[in-house]
This record gives sequence, structure tokens and C-alpha cells, in this order.
Amino acid sequence: MVVKLKDGVYWVGVVDWALRKFHGHELSTHRGSTYNAYLIMDKKIVLVDSVWGPFANELMANIRELVDPAKIDIVVANHAETDHSGALPTVLRHAPNAEVIVSKQGAMSIPGHYHEDWKFRKVSTGDKVNIGNNDLVFVEAPMLHWPDSMFTYLTGHNILMSNDAFGHHYATGFRFNDEVDRDELYEEAFKYYVNILTPFSDRVIKKIDEVLALKLPVDMIAPSHGVIWREDPLQIVMKYKEWAAQQPEPRAVILYDTMWNGTRQMAEAIGEGLAEAGVDYKIFNLAVSDRNDVLVEVFKARTVLVGSSTINNGVLPTIMPVMTDIKGLKFKNKIGAAFGSYGWSGEAVKLIEEHLTASGIHIARDGIRFKWQPRPEELDACRGFGREIAEETKKPCTT
Repeated sequence: MVVKLKDGVYWVGVVDWALRKFHGHELSTHRGSTYNAYLIMDKKIVLVDSVWGPFANELMANIRELVDPAKIDIVVANHAETDHSGALPTVLRHAPNAEVIVSKQGAMSIPGHYHEDWKFRKVSTGDKVNIGNNDLVFVEAPMLHWPDSMFTYLTGHNILMSNDAFGHHYATGFRFNDEVDRDELYEEAFKYYVNILTPFSDRVIKKIDEVLALKLPVDMIAPSHGVIWREDPLQIVMKYKEWAAQQPEPRAVILYDTMWNGTRQMAEAIGEGLAEAGVDYKIFNLAVSDRNDVLVEVFKARTVLVGSSTINNGVLPTIMPVMTDIKGLKFKNKIGAAFGSYGWSGEAVKLIEEHLTASGIHIARDGIRFKWQPRPEELDACRGFGREIAEETKKPCTT
């Protein structure tokens, strides 16, 4: 299905309703996604981005509703990751005379994926390509979220095609933000930012300031996933600035796994102590929780508490995927602590503390651990632990 954005500008992408895992199995996508590609009909015919390879035929069918693909003059590849570029070989077989515009880094990544000798043109920030009545203006956006990432701006129509930035995994029957549920939209946009762009938050702020300094009028922001920001398009830009600042709420998240419920009892008692001191919290058993949804809650919270039983002189295996993500996402302004039960050696608490420290999370107080099943007085100690952590949670961010 083709959707008109403005006169001569069309969405020719694909909605993937069935998608539930992305980046291999790295990211959960409960609401599916879209692969957005844009066809511009000026004196020159331009395709901006393509779609994931398995949907190449659907892309070509949409293009054919508007034009013979052989008439495409320019293909802009804003980013090499295959959910955006996978259909390029198909497109360029049908458009053999098309020039492929890429960023300087894209001149390495696109050939690195496809090993094709296409007609490439490298562009840098501020470069323009005239396509007839309008120009394409390019803005390099390295590490948002790949080194080759780039934005394409269409003058005249004032559309910023931002590739991965400002996107979200959200399959809907509509293409514009004013046509969909706002709460769902922001839930998915926030999850996307947390799980993909958090490590690059400093770059996000700098790039937004750079783009705003260009003083380009923006009527639409058209990302590569999800809906197009048509109503008040800069609202998502302002949200990105807010999220990139990483100012967490005075609340806590408790992450744990347990073998015979001793660590679970500790987690719940710690939560009771937090609540007694007026601090909101959420508890996740990492054995049964979606990792990406958990990370959204970690992003929001000032305090991260992690608990595990000790097994084989270490932590339970379900703990480590989230701990690895916490380290890789480079969360800021957080404090943390560890807890756990054990039967033999009891190393888990120390190992968790080491990992929190390596992740840039300040240890608010020494961890708490008890042997075997916690006694009533030990659960009372966990409540006291929670109350102490609550007082630290309420303090202004200084880390």
C-alpha cells in the first residue's frame, strides 16, 4: 500500500505485523514494526531507504504503483543495517542506472554488506543534491546509532527523513502520529530510545543542537520505523533531549532470580522497606521477565537493586543478560546495591557489586546476604535495608 505524505512524496514501505524479535533475538517488538521507505517524484525520481530483504517484493510492488523502477535516478542509503538496506540488491537490479548516495562511512558499510559495484556518491553534512524543484540536504549522524547513519532533508516539502533516530517499533494501520494511540506510540518510542540509543545520549544532544542550528523548517519527521511525525513533529525531538539528559525518577527497580524463593522473599521485603520510606518500586524476576521491558524501568529509576542466589560460585545465569545490557547501555545518574541468599559459598552479592561498579553505578551501601531461607528477623533486616536505600534514592543526583 502506498501512502501520500505530500504532493510528489510517498511512503512505499512495509508493515511487519508479525515481528516479535529484532536485531536477531536482541530486542523484543511486542507491537511489530514497519520498514519505511520514501519515494520522491520530482524531475529526478528518488528512493530514500529500502526495507528488510524478505519484504523486497512488497517494496517493488509499491514503487510500481507510482513509477517504473527503471526510472529511479537516485537511491539514498541512510544506513547499512539490513532492516533498511536489505532490499537494495533487488531495487538496483530493477534500477540499474540509479546512483546510490551514502555517507562517508556508508561508502564502506554498504559495499561491506553487499559486495556490489554500484554507482556510489559520498556526501557530508550540509551537502545538497538538486532533484529538480527541490534539494536533498544531508546530515551525517554517526552513532545514531551506527557510524554510517545519516539524515536526509527534502527542501520545499520540509521533510526530515531521519532513519533510525526518532523511530519506534510499532505496526499500525495508519502512517501518521495524529492517527494512532499516543500512549502506545510514546511507550514504543521510549523503549526504542532506551534499548538502542541510550549509550549515545551525549551525541543525541549534540546532533539535535546541530540540526536545530541549521534552522530548517520541519513539517514532518519521517523515521525508518513506526509512524511519521506530522502533528507537532518536533515533539519527539524535545523528548529525545529530555531522555538524553538521563535524569531518573526517585524510584527503585528490584531485579532478581531465585532457586528456592529465599532471594525472592528478600526482594519483596526490601520493596516493603522502600515503600515504608515513601519510595515507589517495581520488582522483576529476570527468569520470566522481558529483558527490554525491564531495561525501560531501569532507565526510569534512580536506584537499581540486584539479587541472586549463589550457584557454582557465581550468580544465576538469568541475571547476566540484563547486567551485560546495563553495562553496555551506559546508564547515568544511578545508585545500586546487591542482595541474595546462599547455601554454600555466597559469592553472588560481591560479584553483583563488582558488575554494578563496572557499569558506572555507585554502590549506595554494602550488600546484604543470608544463608539458607531467611528468618523473620533477617527479613526485617531486608526491610531496614530497603528503608536505608530509600533515603539514598531521594537524594539529588550527584553521580
